[in-house]
Amino acid sequence: MEVQELKQAIRKQSRTLRKDMLTFTKELIRVRTENPPGLCYEECVGLIAEKLEQFALHPKIIKVRGGTTSHPRYCLLASYGSGSKVLYFHGHYDVVPAATKHQYNPMVRNGKLYGRGASDMKAGLAAMVYAIRIMQRVGSEIPGRVCLVIVPDEETGGKLGTHYLFEHGYIKKKNSIGMLMPEPTSGTIWNACRGAFSIMIRIKGKPVHVVLQQEGINAFEQMVELLNALIKIKRSVERRKTSYAVATGESRHSILMLGGVCQCGTNFNTVPGQCSFSVERRVNPEENFNREKRRLLNLVDKFRKSGVNITTTVLQEGEAVGSSADSYLAHCLAGSIRAVSSKRPQFRMCPGLLEIRYYLKNGIPAYAYGPGLLHRAHHPDEFVSIGRIYDCAAVYALTAIEALSRGGMG
Repeated sequence: MEVQELKQAIRKQSRTLRKDMLTFTKELIRVRTENPPGLCYEECVGLIAEKLEQFALHPKIIKVRGGTTSHPRYCLLASYGSGSKVLYFHGHYDVVPAATKHQYNPMVRNGKLYGRGASDMKAGLAAMVYAIRIMQRVGSEIPGRVCLVIVPDEETGGKLGTHYLFEHGYIKKKNSIGMLMPEPTSGTIWNACRGAFSIMIRIKGKPVHVVLQQEGINAFEQMVELLNALIKIKRSVERRKTSYAVATGESRHSILMLGGVCQCGTNFNTVPGQCSFSVERRVNPEENFNREKRRLLNLVDKFRKSGVNITTTVLQEGEAVGSSADSYLAHCLAGSIRAVSSKRPQFRMCPGLLEIRYYLKNGIPAYAYGPGLLHRAHHPDEFVSIGRIYDCAAVYALTAIEALSRGGMG
């Protein structure tokens, strides 16, 4: 099939499948996959598996070892095509908790689909699933396979999702040409992301009545001393800039935020016997993640050795990564977007964490491009433009055929 003929066939099938795609997206939104704690995971994976069975694919559901018995974790793998080369379609089905229960009742208004996960990323999941259906119906033979990887727990770091699959050998670098994922990229391609190191610091003092304060240990005052030292690091860190492009309105500066969570004391007339606060470090790709992590932990250790009763809990940890905008897969993705939308996409750095980091750490090129808008992800009125779901399905199908037909190994 000639290239132009193929593009027309893909767009035709995308239009034909619009009703089914929208229905499936609504079905996904109705499943309340809130994380934390990890609700309805089995129901959601079962729904996706049922759809793939309808397409004559035979998905494998993996129950993750290490999850809680009350909220077990499940991953899903499925494959389309044959041959040695592999392109991964990767997505997550968990969502952040909704502001109100009505967000799980999807609603269409003015060409937009509203609901929790509409933007991040159940519309994108539906588009990837139906991209495979489009490829089936177009009938284009590809010398390779699309491997669909659908995971839980992206919203809480991925340890019981993507990390687990890599750790147990379900995702392999061998023969892989890359990965695509449908994050809400607002029309851009994300080829990089910041790293994150988030900790909760707890200081324990000794509470006593204020009139006996000389017998107590003031945890608040100890916290202030530590904060002053952290502020010096903050001033140094936030002078740094990334060389990666960012979206309009976003800062290229590195980030150190203090006190996203802060709790202290029990009463105004009692020496505070405990104090806790969070430290949020967002690392740019050019920075050495481990060095920046050690810098924070070494400062805490210094205070601990001075006699402060201090403990830390890691809330989130993930390295910064970046992928070339000049790889073959990047060109295929950008070309497919132009073919479908007539727009030239820009490559940008995601301001937060992305699961492309797992693939890039294992030597697999990885990019994010999805139908949603970043500023609507996790929003009380989260939505996705319905037409973007159909366009993205066509983009994924065209990219997969192009990349697997002509691309080299990653």
